[in-house]
Amino acid sequence: MIKRMVLMLVVMLLVLGGIFGSTIYKGIKMGKAMAAQKPPPITVSKGVARVESWQPVLRTVGSLAAVQGVVLSNEFAGVVEQIGFESGQIVPKGALLVKLDTSTEQAQLRSLEAAAELSRQNLERAQRLRDSNVNAQADLDTARALHDQAVANRENLRAAIAKKSIVAPFAGRLGIRLINLGQFLAVGTGIVALQSLDPIHANFTLPQQDLRSVRAGQPVDLTIDTYPGTVFKGEITAFDSRLDEGTRTVRVQATLGNADGRLQPGMFANVAVQLPQKEEVITVPQMAITYNPYGNVVYVIEAAKPEAASGAGQPAGAPALVVRQQFVKVGETRGDQVSIVSGLKAGDEIVTAGQLKLRNGVSVRIDNKVPVANSPQPTPPNT
Repeated sequence: MIKRMVLMLVVMLLVLGGIFGSTIYKGIKMGKAMAAQKPPPITVSKGVARVESWQPVLRTVGSLAAVQGVVLSNEFAGVVEQIGFESGQIVPKGALLVKLDTSTEQAQLRSLEAAAELSRQNLERAQRLRDSNVNAQADLDTARALHDQAVANRENLRAAIAKKSIVAPFAGRLGIRLINLGQFLAVGTGIVALQSLDPIHANFTLPQQDLRSVRAGQPVDLTIDTYPGTVFKGEITAFDSRLDEGTRTVRVQATLGNADGRLQPGMFANVAVQLPQKEEVITVPQMAITYNPYGNVVYVIEAAKPEAASGAGQPAGAPALVVRQQFVKVGETRGDQVSIVSGLKAGDEIVTAGQLKLRNGVSVRIDNKVPVANSPQPTPPNT
């Protein structure tokens, strides 16, 4: 009885061991099969690191200023009798802007004109008498002096009356009117701002070590956030005669055309001074750079090694491709492009889109149906 039970227990252990052994064997075989099978390639876009000729620039910031600008005011006190302009109006040189009341001065002028006429008659009479040797030379000299004084008084008042008509000293655009009709203006009261806007100046500073590279007449490009994507062209026209002792910088002035009046004094501008010499740089699209805190990375596309090229997922007849993570040092950025200081060489094939799932040694498939922006001077849409 005991022997039969032992025999049955042995048989059951053998059956169970066979079942477990078979299961383990199948698991090992399946694991080896899965390990041998490689994941399908990741689809990416491809670009090429290429050499381009870039003109080096000095970048700084500046502000715009009118070539001529003034807040007009009155030299003599008076009441505003006439306003001949509207706020924001463009006026020519000599345009009448404001006329002050001159009724009192006009009455005084008539009196001075009469006095000047009487003095002229007395001078003529004294001259005739002197020609006849009737009066003394001193009488003639006195009459001439009185006449000159009367004429001077008359002309002085005429000049004062003329200055009560405020005119535009140069052509330009007016600002907002600061006075009202009938208002009494004390001497020096601000009336309106007048700015000459075409051309217009851009003032900026450069450090002293850059002075050896810049000269009058060099081209300057300005960009302003008010007009994104627009580059305003100008040239350097003047340098300050001294450096700032605190910052060791020099003030530079460029001049730009502004026929359409879009540029306004006081605007902030990004300035790029174009240097005469050109340099060869390696460029890639900005989208090819993966920016990380520990370093900027580009994925370089290479042919897979023979032992790795037979994995699953590769198109028949096509060479197997893998990526290699490459740290790079980036330089200046222009438009959609960025220059590479080190880490790549001309002709390297790189991933320009699809980097999210990549890592070293991952197999990739190329699909360039969607182009990647790669222009140093991109044109914004709807411009």
